[in-house]
Amino acid sequence: MTATFELYTDNSDQWRWRLVHENGNIIADSGEGYASRQKCEQGLESVKENAPDADVVKAE
Repeated sequence: MTATFELYTDNSDQWRWRLVHENGNIIADSGEGYASRQKCEQGLESVKENAPDADVVKAE
């Protein structure tokens, strides 16, 4: 799978990230806006570092 993280600003001038598959589908997104690009990048890096092998469980 080839995917790319994109950083962008939304309509409220908040920074966000999204993970986009090579076919254009959005796989994941930040779920929240950040006031600065730096904080957005920190949030993205946190996901990459803290959940590379996260388990998948069924929510009840």
